[in-house]
Amino acid sequence: MDRIVITGYGIKTPGANNKREFSELLQSERCALEVLLGGGPNEVDVVVGLVHDDFEWLLGRHYRRFPRISRIAVGSAHDALKMAKWSDFSNTRAAVLMGTSVASAQELEDIASYSNLDDFRRFPFLSAGLANTHSLSSAISAHFGIQGPTLTLGTGCTGANDAFLIGKLLLETGQVDVCVAGGAEAPVNRLSIYGFGKLDTLCFNVPVEKAGIPFSLSQEGFVMSEGAGTVVMERETDAIKRGAFIYGVLDKVAANNDAVSIHQSDDTGISMLRALREAVGDTVPTYVSSQALGLRVNDNNDRISHKMLFGQAVPITSIKGHIGHTMGAAGAVQLIAALLGMEYNFIPATIRTNGEGFAELPIVFTKRDCVVESVAITTHGYGGNNSCLLVSKYRKTGESV
Repeated sequence: MDRIVITGYGIKTPGANNKREFSELLQSERCALEVLLGGGPNEVDVVVGLVHDDFEWLLGRHYRRFPRISRIAVGSAHDALKMAKWSDFSNTRAAVLMGTSVASAQELEDIASYSNLDDFRRFPFLSAGLANTHSLSSAISAHFGIQGPTLTLGTGCTGANDAFLIGKLLLETGQVDVCVAGGAEAPVNRLSIYGFGKLDTLCFNVPVEKAGIPFSLSQEGFVMSEGAGTVVMERETDAIKRGAFIYGVLDKVAANNDAVSIHQSDDTGISMLRALREAVGDTVPTYVSSQALGLRVNDNNDRISHKMLFGQAVPITSIKGHIGHTMGAAGAVQLIAALLGMEYNFIPATIRTNGEGFAELPIVFTKRDCVVESVAITTHGYGGNNSCLLVSKYRKTGESV
């Protein structure tokens, strides 16, 4: 079967607006998080990750009346398609697949808090589009003129990986010839902060240094972050035929659900283990890019699955200390970090942690310079989804390692 390859990618995260900035952020072991003064309940401070660009103008088009998540997503898709050298989709079977968690929550909040909901005449004219979750993907299709399958996956923090799973299937079955896939999130708003705050999972009234620390029992809570990551996926023969540069191979994506509750997760790690084992198969990856974000149940699931599958043989790391948790975009952001590691020969560090309580894991605490052949990526979503993938460095068939 023809391999599914990645020919371009675009990234928007706290502290990084493009490939170069994201690579520098990871390699310098810099934290891009910040304190949002009075952003929490009762005006307490909350640590967040923000993308400092409004993306209201793209290629001369004005998107001020689009949801923020759509604008960030279009920005990342623009960079991905430019890198892949795609511009005209008039005669191409293309798909757009984007994952998210809270989608247009900010716009929903704005509409719900409108001063007089009973005054229909004054109700916002574009509220239907602003509150529509699917505006995330449809904005990308409209911007680039892509008329093929356009799907928005609301599967939460596994959203991007789930988009890659479906995109891979569409390409392998010959239903489309190119997929623009990834995830986007703009969750820094009252609905999201209050919702996760009620679960005691956010970091209130603490400095950045004590918030969203992966693989540590010293502090509980994750950092909610804006961001988007988009990749361009094609069949290998098609990419070679059009002379595209290939950045990596999407070998396998595996997904399942804990089947426990909409409010709880499996704490045995078995569901994550099944997804990770299926994704990697017989491959021993260079390292595992973990979904660890500073929540004990999530981080512990990665500990259990990693110990049972790899032990000390494979290093594990998390980039959440750099940029926080971009929720539905997390898998895409981790994938792009892996592609950068393959290109520039490094494993990003798990920063701002000493691994307290996770001493048995081979955590990468400082950037490691080495050849990266393949990376396993884990994600887990609220509601029980587990989605793992394996990406590898591109080598022509028969080319030796």
